[in-house]
Amino acid sequence: MTSAVDPCPARPACTASAVIASDRPFAPTLSVYLSLGSMAGAVIALQLCIMRIFAVGSWAYFGSFVVSLAMLGFGLASAIMCIGKEWFDRHALSVATATLLTFGPIAVGANLWAQWIPFNAVFLVAEPGQKWRLAANFVLYLLPFVAGAGFLGAVFLRTRNFFGRVYFADLAGAGLGGMALLLAMYLLAPGDLIVLPLSLWFVGAVAWFVETRLSLAYLIAAAALSFGSHYLLPPLLALPKLALSDYKGVAYVQKFPDHRRIYQRSSPFGYLEIYASSYLHFAPGLSDNAAFNLPELPTDAYLGLYLDGDGPSGIIRDMPPRQTDYFHFLPMVYPYLIKPDADTFVVQFGGGISTALALRSGSRSITVAESNPAILTALHTDPEVRQFTGDVLNNSRIALVDTEGRLYLATTANRYDIVDLSLADSAGLSNPGGFAIVEKFAYTREAMLTYMHALKSDGILAVTLWNKEEPPKSILKLYATMTAAARALDPNDIGDRFFVVASYLSTATVLYKRNGFTGDEVAKLREHTRAMSFDEIYYPGVDYDTAQTAPILGAYRNQIFSDLAAPTGGTEGKEDAARDGADQASEAPPATTMGRLAWHYLIHGGWDEIAASYVFDTLPLTRNRPYFAAYIKPTDLPRVTDRLDLLQDEWGYLMLWATLGIACLSAVSLVLLPVVFGWRVIFSAYPRKFLTIVYFACLGLAYIMAELGFLAALVSALGNATVSAGVVLTTMLVFSGLGSLCSERCLKSARNMMPIIFAAIGAMLIGYGLMLDRALDWVGGFPYGWRLACAFALIFPPAFLMGFPMPTAMTLLARLGKDHMFLWAWGINGCFSVIAAAAMPILATLYGLSAVMAVSGCAYLLAMPAFFAVIWPNTAMRPLSAV
Repeated sequence: MTSAVDPCPARPACTASAVIASDRPFAPTLSVYLSLGSMAGAVIALQLCIMRIFAVGSWAYFGSFVVSLAMLGFGLASAIMCIGKEWFDRHALSVATATLLTFGPIAVGANLWAQWIPFNAVFLVAEPGQKWRLAANFVLYLLPFVAGAGFLGAVFLRTRNFFGRVYFADLAGAGLGGMALLLAMYLLAPGDLIVLPLSLWFVGAVAWFVETRLSLAYLIAAAALSFGSHYLLPPLLALPKLALSDYKGVAYVQKFPDHRRIYQRSSPFGYLEIYASSYLHFAPGLSDNAAFNLPELPTDAYLGLYLDGDGPSGIIRDMPPRQTDYFHFLPMVYPYLIKPDADTFVVQFGGGISTALALRSGSRSITVAESNPAILTALHTDPEVRQFTGDVLNNSRIALVDTEGRLYLATTANRYDIVDLSLADSAGLSNPGGFAIVEKFAYTREAMLTYMHALKSDGILAVTLWNKEEPPKSILKLYATMTAAARALDPNDIGDRFFVVASYLSTATVLYKRNGFTGDEVAKLREHTRAMSFDEIYYPGVDYDTAQTAPILGAYRNQIFSDLAAPTGGTEGKEDAARDGADQASEAPPATTMGRLAWHYLIHGGWDEIAASYVFDTLPLTRNRPYFAAYIKPTDLPRVTDRLDLLQDEWGYLMLWATLGIACLSAVSLVLLPVVFGWRVIFSAYPRKFLTIVYFACLGLAYIMAELGFLAALVSALGNATVSAGVVLTTMLVFSGLGSLCSERCLKSARNMMPIIFAAIGAMLIGYGLMLDRALDWVGGFPYGWRLACAFALIFPPAFLMGFPMPTAMTLLARLGKDHMFLWAWGINGCFSVIAAAAMPILATLYGLSAVMAVSGCAYLLAMPAFFAVIWPNTAMRPLSAV
């Protein structure tokens, strides 16, 4: 066992290269810091790279999955090192060098192999082999993180008496590596992003080999193998660098015989592609009657815009008026039927169909918002796209706002006749089997209230969105959200404020009029509805037969939960159950009847009871819970495991629960692994072990919870999840690193200082949970540069203080001679970070982002009393004051 006071740092001639092969801790040099920081940056960059690969090639970025993999790698490395601590002490040089050399080749090999055996979430139930593909992806992507953790752990072990300094290099390097990856997205296509973590790895490896005076020939060979494999093997062996799912939108267009990609650009705002093909058609919600009333429909009227492979959003061609007659048959035309000469605000440009319709319908002025710079760049700079659209954004009647529409409307004094939010999501609000959770701040109650405030006294808010779900889910959330916003604006009767139509399994349109619809306006809208053969869902004065309520609710419950819905009954039993309930309720399709039912109770009261008995969660979206996801109620989860084929559009959410279960099992196993192999040392030599476990578990849980909570919340003000990730990762890791560096100065007063720091962190995080959303709404109205500065300023105080607890405790463990506990604690922290990464999105969807921040704050407060167990000396060691 090492002594409590290490003699080596007192001798200037004692360098890292001289003692690294011995079993004594050493003071790290600049080269060691550089190698640590670069490797930490490589690890975090690899995490973001894998997320991008999943986002573009599959259905989602699987953030919790990837973060859990990375932290599990750290937990596994820690457990192994804890068991063989004496061996690792003696062979630190060999372990660090070997894991460093293998990181690059393993990362490239794992990625190429994973692309060769991609999994598809859509077929997780239908094809048992998909589960093995998912498991293979899990193992393959775990391997490079184990290698990276092995290097970092070996260096941590040998520099344990100076943990605050090396932890600063680790955190700061990780933060800067994350920012470097985001900047690399401007230069590298998603399939080549792995080049950035490889480059960071090479820089760190050079620094390490120079410090240890090892031959660079081994490193050059490993680098040549890594970079060469990435660039040469795919064309040589016909392997994809990034395997694209056959069910991504862009995969369909690539199968069209005349497809032609006319534009592509990679950036942190997404991988944007634009295709031309005569097979592309984009007339969402077009009435079937158009075919009988129009002599011809325009051909080649759209380009397909795909973002991260999802789409298409239709970029509309500049057409003469005679070719735009079909606009009259689109559901987005409704507000213009009674407001032909309008001042219009389009919340999101997208592909431009709402803007083109506003121009065609005679709006005297049109203000268009678009927050994605990649889309604006394509429309402004590409000659072919500009010619195709007639350079629409430079039209004299159009004023462009390069920010999110909801953020602009929250601060402007302008008022509009029409505020239009139509089909802002090309593939619907929840992709099948895909996005586990995605923040949709544009659809929250607070956003709807902002749109309503921006209307003139008789203005109209028009929301058109996809309505492809049966049973309906996201559309019911939208209905509940809009009525909640209307009541917040005016608590009086809102029955005359809404008009709602739908096209079965296509689109739904909700109109809200600030001062209510007149009888003549209702008659005109209903006449158009009949002419288009759309379904009337709600209008002022509509009559609904409440006798339909029980049958339709019962039919939907039977569709999901009865024996008829079980897999052995097949899809025919499922459809028959729903149709039988619909026949009992009305002649309308079940989803149409459910929409009418919802509006009746939303307007006249009683919706809370209906929502409680409905098969899915239909709570309104709020700034705190901005998710079109988590429709399955937690109490129903055990009942759906044998009928997942009925819930394909919830597999992303269900995978979160599966990830959480696997994370808990893996984390607990890794935490207990050193106990199984080393119980005599761990449980006999060290006092107050349980509270020490609690301490590091709280730190692992709390830090990741806060990090992911900030990331999700900042999307509200910054308008983009990738930018939010860059700001949060850089700010938290770099400033936590600075806190770690400063923590060394507080070691002698740690007993008095740390309770104050814990109390401050807990108070700030809980306070942020209560007030951060309001602050971000205010920040969202600033120019973008100021928004970024405010985001840094908001994160800096807690992030800096959150850098103290981990290095303070780890350094004291090392100086108290608790070497096994030092390694075990590092693993405990990593393992509970795994659990936190998986638990955070579930907690956010169920209870809101404020709950995430509150749990993080409470975990830091819980760690406060446990800290004193960490600094409790061994009976054979000196007291803390002597260290």
